[in-house]
Amino acid sequence: MSWLRAIMDTLDNIKTFLAVVRTGSFSAAGRELDIVPSVVTKRVNQLEHQLKATLFIRSTRKLELTDTGERYYPRFLGIVSDVEEAFRDVASTRSRIEDHLRIKCPTTLTVMYFGKIFTAFQKAYPGVRLDLVLMDRSVNPVEEGFDIAIGALPSSYTNVVDLPLCRMPRTVVASQGYIEKYGEPQHPRDLLSHHCLSFLATGNSWFFDGPSGSININVSPSLTVNDSLVLLDAVKDELGIAILPRHIVHPFIKSGKLKSIMPEFPVGDLWVKALVPENRQSIPAVKAALDWLQAATQPQAPWDRTDVDDNS
Repeated sequence: MSWLRAIMDTLDNIKTFLAVVRTGSFSAAGRELDIVPSVVTKRVNQLEHQLKATLFIRSTRKLELTDTGERYYPRFLGIVSDVEEAFRDVASTRSRIEDHLRIKCPTTLTVMYFGKIFTAFQKAYPGVRLDLVLMDRSVNPVEEGFDIAIGALPSSYTNVVDLPLCRMPRTVVASQGYIEKYGEPQHPRDLLSHHCLSFLATGNSWFFDGPSGSININVSPSLTVNDSLVLLDAVKDELGIAILPRHIVHPFIKSGKLKSIMPEFPVGDLWVKALVPENRQSIPAVKAALDWLQAATQPQAPWDRTDVDDNS
């Protein structure tokens, strides 16, 4: 995330400043940090810009701290010490957590995003063993023995806590080839005379928000499947119309291969959430996994992020 990157960059600038003070020159600091002197100069300049003050008196003969530099030096030493101690505490806590978690997650979400999130979690928590089960239907984690069940369906269960993670916008799409052959629906009722492709978990009742209220259409799909990527391939192959997550179809809409249709009648967003048995949510490994999931999905969903964040 951008705010985290900004904090880490500032910390690097502070560490570089301390290295210059410790070694007595920009070039010596570069050798110690294994970076070129120009990077040392850039980091110190950035820190001075942030502070709106000069930290060093630079001359060809020697390098001296300004009064501002003298004042900040002990404070920066304390900041770096506190941060390093905090990271040591986190690493120590992670290494002490040992458990075996069984987690359910939808197939496409796992393949595209959550698989990486969970492998990064396991790298950070090496004592936690994971059974990651890919399943696209809603499950009751109490009855089916899961510590965490991730899904995007509105189902809720007794003695199970719902933890919202991120919004998943959806859209109705068709290929340009299909539209050329069969025409483009202008109203949800037009779908009754079209080839519809259905996602098994959400069923054949399609709900739309219209200018005059909600509209419910019961389609008779020519294809029903429980995986979004298979459904996407069917749409791309001009087999029909489907409701799909926006992040999956966006590249193909942008390229012109697919088209988002009936924009005046949007379909509702889904919410990706974690379902956790009440008696499991306070267990350290479960709590750590939930914290990790929230950090990886908030404030932006994984598909909305432009930076790479491995939560390390």
